[in-house]
Amino acid sequence: MGAVPVYMWRLAPDGLATRRQLRAQGLRPGGQDVVAQIERPRYRRGPLVAYLYRVDQAKPVRPMTPAKRAALDKANAARRTCPQCRTDAGYVIPSSLGMCVPCAFPDDEQRAA
Repeated sequence: MGAVPVYMWRLAPDGLATRRQLRAQGLRPGGQDVVAQIERPRYRRGPLVAYLYRVDQAKPVRPMTPAKRAALDKANAARRTCPQCRTDAGYVIPSSLGMCVPCAFPDDEQRAA
């Protein structure tokens, strides 16, 4: 990748977008090279950099296949299942706890009752 133009935050010209902005429009870069980048100053660490792509060369997002949807559903179900009590917690179990809240804090359940 050669030298690309660098724009400051919110000063990029029209017709360029980040991956996230393309996705919001239902598009993807589609193999095109980065055409520019934007920088946002951060005070403690180096600048925050985002790469820009041309919107006119972007391609539509590929549709979700049934097999991919099934794989995502299975992965999300695994993230919601408590390894301790084996029930669906109804939310994604935080990695900091490693189990559902009732299993992580059983004493709080007895106090509430």
